[in-house]
Amino acid sequence: MSIDAWADYRAAATAARVEVRLLTGAALEGATEVWREVWSEPVMERHLLTALAHSGNYVAGAFLGDRIVGATAGFFGPPAAAAMHSHVSGVTPTMASAGVGTAMKLHQRAWCLEHAVNTVTWTFDPLVARNAAFNVRRLGATLDDYLVDFYGAMTDGVNAGQGSDRILARWNLEAPLPTAPRDPPPVPAILDVGEFLAPVVAAVPATASAVSLVVPADIEGMRRDSPELAVRWRAALRDTMLERWEAGWRPTAVGRDGRYLMEAP
Repeated sequence: MSIDAWADYRAAATAARVEVRLLTGAALEGATEVWREVWSEPVMERHLLTALAHSGNYVAGAFLGDRIVGATAGFFGPPAAAAMHSHVSGVTPTMASAGVGTAMKLHQRAWCLEHAVNTVTWTFDPLVARNAAFNVRRLGATLDDYLVDFYGAMTDGVNAGQGSDRILARWNLEAPLPTAPRDPPPVPAILDVGEFLAPVVAAVPATASAVSLVVPADIEGMRRDSPELAVRWRAALRDTMLERWEAGWRPTAVGRDGRYLMEAP
């Protein structure tokens, strides 16, 4: 292996001032508490986490001193346990921009490689610009599929009433982390943020081989303050992105602002 995954993790953990540890027993309650703080519900209960951890899956927490400030859980998937699906990761709001998420992902990467797992997948909401940028620019994940209303109706404090479209991210753990992420070049925008933060949709130019799609910088704030507008954004992104996806186009880069670049095959 040409990378030192544990060294990458240690550097990220030092920068974030946290230590990521595997969780078992009573410590699993800490994970449910983190997720309850983020989503207003535990997402996964201790009894399920106990079963996952006991059967060799991945459940970990990020600690600032003795205080748990992040938690993540994943389980093995096909083919033959060579891949892991990272189902949930969350960081307490007070530590949300402190690098804790990076430390957790890089711990997960190192742990997986140590267990002969070379691929991790997860889903994320394509409307959350910072997550899109993090997944592609920081980790080097590829965006493999657009999943319409993947989880059905959700009731948590973040997603209630907003639909559950997701993009499936795939992370090749044996690849080095990006050092110079690609920035989307100037191309026609088929989705952009207009007046009063409304979505503005445009047709794909007949000769275009690449387009951009821009999403609001703070969809969570919009969901809190203007939920109906946020629902309009869900429909606009679904219609424009899925149409390109079904025509064989794929998102190949994400800007720091969450601007998607989609390119023709």
